[in-house]
Amino acid sequence: MSDVVTGQLRDAVRTIQALRARVAALQAEHNPPVAVVGMACRFAGAADPAALWQVLANGIDTVRPTPPDRWDNAAWFSADPDAPGRIAFREAAFIDDIDGFDNALFGIAAREAAGMDPQHRLLLELVWSALEDAALRPDGLSGSATGVFLGMNGGDHMLATLGAPDRLGTHALAGAVGSIGAGRIAYALGFTGPAMVVDTACSSSLVAVHLAVQALRRGECSMALAGGVHLMLAPNVSVALSRARMMAPDGRCKAFDTAADGFGQGEGGGMVVLKRLPDALAAGDRVLAVIAGSALNQDGRSAGITAPNQRAQEAVMRAALADAGLTQDAVDAIEAHGTGTVLGDPLELHALASVFRGRTRPLTVGSVKTNIGHTAAAAGVAGLIKAVLMLRAQAAPPVVHFRAMNPHVTLDGVPVEVPTALMPRALGCVGVSSFGFSGTNAHVVVQRAPAEILPLRERENVLGCHLILMRMGPSPTTPP
Repeated sequence: MSDVVTGQLRDAVRTIQALRARVAALQAEHNPPVAVVGMACRFAGAADPAALWQVLANGIDTVRPTPPDRWDNAAWFSADPDAPGRIAFREAAFIDDIDGFDNALFGIAAREAAGMDPQHRLLLELVWSALEDAALRPDGLSGSATGVFLGMNGGDHMLATLGAPDRLGTHALAGAVGSIGAGRIAYALGFTGPAMVVDTACSSSLVAVHLAVQALRRGECSMALAGGVHLMLAPNVSVALSRARMMAPDGRCKAFDTAADGFGQGEGGGMVVLKRLPDALAAGDRVLAVIAGSALNQDGRSAGITAPNQRAQEAVMRAALADAGLTQDAVDAIEAHGTGTVLGDPLELHALASVFRGRTRPLTVGSVKTNIGHTAAAAGVAGLIKAVLMLRAQAAPPVVHFRAMNPHVTLDGVPVEVPTALMPRALGCVGVSSFGFSGTNAHVVVQRAPAEILPLRERENVLGCHLILMRMGPSPTTPP
């Protein structure tokens, strides 16, 4: 080959590389990663993210008997799921003090606060705490283009309020309707970005996170609050779930295990504060983690209107990875939907096996529901917060109740590991799944914050990891 041809080939390669770099730069500009700069949560046994990590790391089961201020267990329980008007379980993961609320902090009159859905009150508190966690003054953001994206579908308070017309007061409607949950936050703090409540059943809050990410990327808001809430205020929904034979008799999610026999309920809420990564870096924000990509889809015509669809689950995971510009090899762990149902667990694990086929190093799989129950509309954000905590701690917590893999699961050689104790892991990327029984599926890809913006101790851990890899080469238990 002549020197002229060699030079032309070299120039062509450089041109292609430059074009690829330009394309990547344009993609980063119009599809930037989104930084998680603050978090708050309140779940059973955990009043904040730090307490939630202790619950997770220590493998704590937070399920307990139904508190008497919710409903009378003795009057409502029947071991027979076909018993009309009865509940086939006695325990769930409840939180305490749902009536406690500092209404004056939000400029809400005591009479108005008394008529508000407790879910709205909890959301206001979570927003305030999440903003404080992000080192932002909640009362100093009035007029900002901050968006509010919430997942919520519990209607216990609305049914009780609007079902008694003779007792309706001035504030009844605003205190009961779900959409006001987002509107009240925007009103109380003066936000002017998009504000909405979405209901896709169990996937609601992760759908809300996806919508927040998209709104940030499109410039519809400069900052976003995304999360969800679920409280069990009355026994009606539990009766319906029992009759549908969806519930575990012991009230516990035994995800992936041979003993899986339905899900157990949980309650609480979670909230994250999101910014475009370049904006967060410019503002000097602490970046907890980075959302690299997300996706939504629908089951379509599955085996039944509430039945999951394996192909749809595979598709939504692949779409989220594509949105993040990553391959399946980049993922170290999956925070699964993981309800512990006879049908759902095998389908979800088979979907994972399909997406991650050909993998040689372990894929760690877990489910926060085994600790705090299935928190319905708040389940997705609970999984997201757990993923961020895992990335921060560089560890995978145990999956409570897991003893042996469900015999209906075939993994086709994909090396899935379900932790039974806290396991140190070099985690760079965690996928979070949330599937609604409405058929709407969500998946979010979360990455560890870039090493240059991590606190010194975490930065040293990352560098130490890199040194080990350079000396020893890749191993089956460490990410590339």
